[in-house]
Amino acid sequence: MYRFLLTPRWWGINLFVVLAIPFCVFMGTWQLGRFEDRVQSHEQAEKQPDPSTRAAKPLDELLPVDKVTSGRPAVATGTYADQFLVPGRLLDDRQGFYVLNMLRTDSGKALPVVRGWLPGSPSGARVPVAPEGEVTVTGDLQASENARSKGVDVRGGLPEGQIGMISAATLVNLVPYDVYDAWVTLPEAEAGGTGGAMKPVPAAAPEGSGLDLKAFQNLGYTGEWFVFAGFVLFMWFRLVRREAEAVRDIELGLVPEDPAADPTAADPATAEAREEPGDPAAPEGSEAPEAARKAPAAP
Repeated sequence: MYRFLLTPRWWGINLFVVLAIPFCVFMGTWQLGRFEDRVQSHEQAEKQPDPSTRAAKPLDELLPVDKVTSGRPAVATGTYADQFLVPGRLLDDRQGFYVLNMLRTDSGKALPVVRGWLPGSPSGARVPVAPEGEVTVTGDLQASENARSKGVDVRGGLPEGQIGMISAATLVNLVPYDVYDAWVTLPEAEAGGTGGAMKPVPAAAPEGSGLDLKAFQNLGYTGEWFVFAGFVLFMWFRLVRREAEAVRDIELGLVPEDPAADPTAADPATAEAREEPGDPAAPEGSEAPEAARKAPAAP
């Protein structure tokens, strides 16, 4: 009954099922592993002390920025150069902007330093002037922002002196010197500006260290891939059952092998046999054959 499984059509169906189910299981397991990694990173971050409470270290010793060094106090010495304003940044549910200055170090590279936050719009705002001369700053280390970072504006078209993303890739096109692939935020901002004293910008948690929406997306994708695997298996069993029932009906003679074929329709002899002169189905009072009407009458 199940010899149809060896036909070329079913070979293709079976091959698809054999490949699809392991692939779905693999993808579901991979997504589950991503979710477990995020949970583990979140638990480890909860056990670690607040990075800002740890001892400050020179900037070069904490680079590159990772989940361990993010938020650690970094020390750098240099002179302030170009200043940029970063609009569209929320602090305490208020709209405002960051005041960012480039700190040129002895290495020749510049470190972006967020000196503080001011409310309102940066257009026409009066911001405090950066300290002159050589300064030593201690700020919480942060990784360069990307398009997924909170508050980032990637639309472009900002006025001169404003940037939508704090990253080396953006700043290196605006200044004539190299830029560190990191930035720091001062824990104690300076006073001044039209909005009063600048407020310090708190350091953000490193990306991927918390149970954010992406973690639960991984969990949702896990369920979807396992559901796909079950659906493929269910449809295969359903197709096999329907095909087996059709083969059984043919073997029992319940249906012809080719139901669309009518053997009597193509046989002229069978069709003439159906039309006999004494066919009771012929209507009463019908006319005689043409030959009988033309026969001469008896004398």
